[in-house]
Amino acid sequence: MVNREEGIILAIETSCDETSVAIVRGGKHIASNVISSQIDVHERFGGVVPEIASRKHVEVITLMIEQAVAESGYSLGDVSAVAVTQGPGLVGALLVGIVAAKSLAMALDVPLIGTHHIAGHIYANQLVHELEYPCLALVVSGGHTELVLLEDEGSFRMIGRTRDDAVGEAYDKVARALKFPYPGGPHIDRLASEAEQTIELPRAWLEADSYDFSFSGLKSAVLAVINQKSMKGEELDKAALARGFQESVIDVLVEKALRAVKEHGAKQLLLCGGVAANRGLRTALSERCEKEEVPLLVPPHRLCTDNAAMIGAAAYLKWRKGEFTPLDMKAEPNFSLEGWAESGTAR
Repeated sequence: MVNREEGIILAIETSCDETSVAIVRGGKHIASNVISSQIDVHERFGGVVPEIASRKHVEVITLMIEQAVAESGYSLGDVSAVAVTQGPGLVGALLVGIVAAKSLAMALDVPLIGTHHIAGHIYANQLVHELEYPCLALVVSGGHTELVLLEDEGSFRMIGRTRDDAVGEAYDKVARALKFPYPGGPHIDRLASEAEQTIELPRAWLEADSYDFSFSGLKSAVLAVINQKSMKGEELDKAALARGFQESVIDVLVEKALRAVKEHGAKQLLLCGGVAANRGLRTALSERCEKEEVPLLVPPHRLCTDNAAMIGAAAYLKWRKGEFTPLDMKAEPNFSLEGWAESGTAR
């Protein structure tokens, strides 16, 4: 038998179109992390269809739990707590994971820990790095683009966010306009790296002191270029346009992130979220951070996209404090990160 005080957490993630279950020990050690992707299902629709996503989660969630336990080397009797993504995310998809987590927590008579999805992306870095506080997280994903200041462990202060499209959302919309399949980000990233020319596009800096982002105007600028070429009967250099789009996005992300690091005295910059797998962004941030002598932490690709190990890492923050979630917990599609950090029910 394993001592439950070690904090062996079975974590479940079903916020969007990946079904994932992991076993994480001590918030840092991954015993297993299995993922079932739905990309091939949603590709034909050009994006995630919420009802289909929910049904696919139902089909595989039990198998994922069984596989994660089998691969971990632990048994269900070793589990200290069950964690699950409470939000944000697609409400139907969240509910599948939450029902499974509640059932498992009741059956095992262990605590339930509702966990914030973005806290998971941030603490995915802790699975491979030691965090030093204060640190700054740049969160870039399909639904989120945020700058989050962590003044201490488990403390989150939002200092900047997108006012319209998230980075991943903008990538997918531009990719759709260029007739690339879903998900569009990897196609834009690859094409931009191959381009020999660049079509210059605007940067949305907003107010001089703002850490917020805006990408809807950039998306409109891309569409304007495509329409102009079409009306003139000219061939569109897709690679040059992809490079111009990506450079515009990256310039703003990098500049605002490094300015925030300096202003708030952050010891590290953490890159988090699915778009953290983007090669152009990783390269540009790495070069700028090296120049500015700012330590940059980036998870490996397998921990950038949605996965349950990151949920286990974030849930451990609550486990250590004895802050558990009641079994009447509800899905929170618009869950506040600061609200999650401040909430907690001792058991």
